[in-house]
Amino acid sequence: MDEVLIGTLIASTLRVSVPLILCALAGVMCERSGVIDLGLEGKMLMTAFTTAAVGVASGSLVLALGAALAVGLALSMLHGYACVSHRGDQVVLGMAITMTAAGLSVVLGIAAFAQGGQTPPLPESVRLDRWFVDAGDGVARLPFIGKALALAFFGHNAMVYGTLALVGGVWWLLYRTRFGLRLRAAGENPTMVDAAGVSVQALRYQALALNGVLSSLAGAYLVLAQNPSFIPNMTAGRGYMALAALIFGKWHPVGALWACLLFGFLDAVSIRLQGVPLPLVGEVPVQFIQALPYAMTVVLLAGFIGHAVAPAALGRPYVKER
Repeated sequence: MDEVLIGTLIASTLRVSVPLILCALAGVMCERSGVIDLGLEGKMLMTAFTTAAVGVASGSLVLALGAALAVGLALSMLHGYACVSHRGDQVVLGMAITMTAAGLSVVLGIAAFAQGGQTPPLPESVRLDRWFVDAGDGVARLPFIGKALALAFFGHNAMVYGTLALVGGVWWLLYRTRFGLRLRAAGENPTMVDAAGVSVQALRYQALALNGVLSSLAGAYLVLAQNPSFIPNMTAGRGYMALAALIFGKWHPVGALWACLLFGFLDAVSIRLQGVPLPLVGEVPVQFIQALPYAMTVVLLAGFIGHAVAPAALGRPYVKER
């Protein structure tokens, strides 16, 4: 296979996997504490709209990211208020957040920009720059694999590299710190955590706060690095794909990473195959190719949902014993 094709395919896989990885890490943090989050799709969609709207209005990357983080945290705190403090149904609230975000983002977009729910393109000052371009030019001079390595791993934006670093950071937080031990225990045996004098509610709120930050970054990435403007329902089911990835990864950040990269690879391949005739088959319909990542989501959930063991207290509101 041509090294340019290999390099560009790996690069595309990394780029399209970033929102999935961030969303999956958000789900890992939340569900490890015992709170189901089916609102990842809605949080990502609402923060993508916020990033685009504030970025267009202010022309500032810092303000756009700050607004996205504020909205993501607010949605996660709403989730906690309803499900942790008042023991509401976690599945219903997650779906309510997603459905509300899908409608509200369009209504606000029409009211603010009158473009059918879309926003104008973000100015270049708000878009993310490429990193390590010069280093990639140097690596490309290496014989045999230099060009493939340069195309695959150099010239991405900061959020691509930051997301890969966050996988290690979340793993370290969950498995190498006291906070992570307590958070995982809150999702497995909250009664034991409470008996040790640690607040289960506080741990779940902290997990939801981290969930809000990570899902905000996922939404912001869609408009800062992929599409330069917000488009209604631009998340296209990525939140649910991230949920499938964390289940397939057994609620472990590294396992979720590999599942997200698999989804990203299929997405990258589907883009490459559009309009390309295949041997013995001919040109495959675009709709079939675009469905590949979603078909894989169904296959993984159908084939592995029974083999993945969720945290024992997942989805169960904790009632402190008197």
